[in-house]
Amino acid sequence: MNIPLVDLKANYLSIKNEIDSAIQDVLNSSSFIMGPFVKRFEENFARFCQVKHAVGCANGTAAVHLALLVAGVKNGDEVLTVPNTFIATTECISYVGGKIKFVDVAPQTALINIDALEKAITKKTKALIVVDLYGQMPDMQRIREIAIKHDLFLIEDAAQAHAAEWNGHQPGYYGDIACFSFFPAKNLGCYGDGGAVTTNYDELAEKLRLLMNHGRTTKYEHTIEGYNYRLDALQAAILDVKLTHLLKWTDLRREHARFYDRNLPSNVGRIIEAKGAKHVYYMYEIRVKPRDELIAYLKQQGIECGIHYPLPLHLQPAYASLGFRKGQFPVSEQLAQEIISIPIYPELSSEQRDCIVDHIKKFVHK
Repeated sequence: MNIPLVDLKANYLSIKNEIDSAIQDVLNSSSFIMGPFVKRFEENFARFCQVKHAVGCANGTAAVHLALLVAGVKNGDEVLTVPNTFIATTECISYVGGKIKFVDVAPQTALINIDALEKAITKKTKALIVVDLYGQMPDMQRIREIAIKHDLFLIEDAAQAHAAEWNGHQPGYYGDIACFSFFPAKNLGCYGDGGAVTTNYDELAEKLRLLMNHGRTTKYEHTIEGYNYRLDALQAAILDVKLTHLLKWTDLRREHARFYDRNLPSNVGRIIEAKGAKHVYYMYEIRVKPRDELIAYLKQQGIECGIHYPLPLHLQPAYASLGFRKGQFPVSEQLAQEIISIPIYPELSSEQRDCIVDHIKKFVHK
């Protein structure tokens, strides 16, 4: 049995007629840049997230960049985030001249250690980027209180957390801004690159729209210099179709996760779902030693796995000049040595789930 880590083809085939029709509508209209398809998706996505505004953009990296721009982060301003995330989170801090400052994570959830977060804040701290890793939000109520107390701009990197919740609220409720990626493998993914920024603040939404589209108010009138960070109409139309299926797909991911929770061996560690969180399982993470041997064994059985992420950002060659040291963020480093992402896409069959669990049990018992 061959089981991919993500099965994009199976997802497409499950809604093929709807997708093909949406693409044809865009082709027939020839409205490829901005226009009604983008506007409709933005309105529907804002409604889905229960926020006032959603601004489509080119990708998740652009979303974080836009968020930091409207946050007013400038040269030398500290931005706190975690080292166990994709480099897009921190690249954007560098784009605006900010200073990257890391905070370690909690071992049970792999999410930001909130006690360490508050201790890391200084007079130079301007913003927080909270990463909703693997599809789970941390205690955003507490983080919001800390941000208000220290007058910090709060950004939620929700690239992996479409439909996730903390105490019944999705990304964008607690933060000043939430940033989403629609990379094809995401829970809500398009067929190329795409992203969005959500907010409940009118002024921030207005700034985001200007920055996203060359700073213009009309075709040839530019209030400020901006960026070409637009969401393609084709991708918006695809996302609008897939959005109608997202809650069903989320329920399936959570059902698969409950199966793994019940059936994986007790001596296989895993990232837990915290009380108060609704985890949407972009990835299901287990923790195993020896990790590489298990991955090799599963690959031999036709089961594809991944590692998200094998090298924490503070140890990346790109940041060697910043002076971070090995051992500085021990939980992130330990997770990087132990975590394995196993298949959990909505189309996963019960036979495939059984196969994955059976082979993990065989390896562990052996």
